[in-house]
Amino acid sequence: MVVNGLKCGFLSGRNIMRKYGVLFLLLTDVFFKSVNGYLSSAHVGQDPAYTSQHGPAVPGPAGSAEPPAAAAAPSSSSASSSSLNSLADVENHEAKCPSGGLCNKLPADCFTCAYHHNCSYGKAANFTCRAKKGVHCLDASDRQQTVFNLTVDCQFCWQLDPTLYRCNISTTCMTVHCPRKRYNATCTVLDHVHCIGKREFQKRLFCNWTGGYKWSTALTLSITLGGFGADRFYLGQWREGLGKLFSFGGLGIWTLIDVLLIAVGYVGPADGSLYI
Repeated sequence: MVVNGLKCGFLSGRNIMRKYGVLFLLLTDVFFKSVNGYLSSAHVGQDPAYTSQHGPAVPGPAGSAEPPAAAAAPSSSSASSSSLNSLADVENHEAKCPSGGLCNKLPADCFTCAYHHNCSYGKAANFTCRAKKGVHCLDASDRQQTVFNLTVDCQFCWQLDPTLYRCNISTTCMTVHCPRKRYNATCTVLDHVHCIGKREFQKRLFCNWTGGYKWSTALTLSITLGGFGADRFYLGQWREGLGKLFSFGGLGIWTLIDVLLIAVGYVGPADGSLYI
């Protein structure tokens, strides 16, 4: 009787260990992978150092303000090249800037303004502007003018609302990362938006690109066909998909865990992009 009791206890204990041991190992593996990914980040707790694509302007010595005597008289070749560049600029302005319209409605590249910084931030300020050569515009009375006044909100271009400029998108940085990664982006203000300062500037943006994967599709596949690894295959994670396929979803435990991880957004596309 004692032997039979010990044997039954041993068999029941082995069944319990087999049932919950796999779940414990998977949870332990997920925990250590997340901790290792965080600790192995190149910049834990801080943003990466900013590396501007354009170096700062370094002023020359005080005595270099005047050009050398040899350079004072340009040669005929340089004069001809400068005239060609001027003609090209005029043709570019004429093609881009509409003629016969209001001067204050022209794109920002069609005129130059004497911007100053002694204005109240966010408040409207008046600036004197001049239409570029070859650009013809009118005032409110349909009279042609070259110099006109423009009302602009007192703020630098990089302080504009993100909807008013466009930035290049990096598809090489990982969106699912701890801490969340940033990248150096070159941003350009839209043509019809006016602001103070450079219209092309650098900004550090969060990785927010998408590869076209839908969260709803991934979650649906995880619930219905997760036992065959369909969710992992859809996200481009082939090794994990094959592991789930040949282990029948980790006897159901791996399938349940993946449903939870995809639902909270912990498991994402293999290319590092965001869900749609």
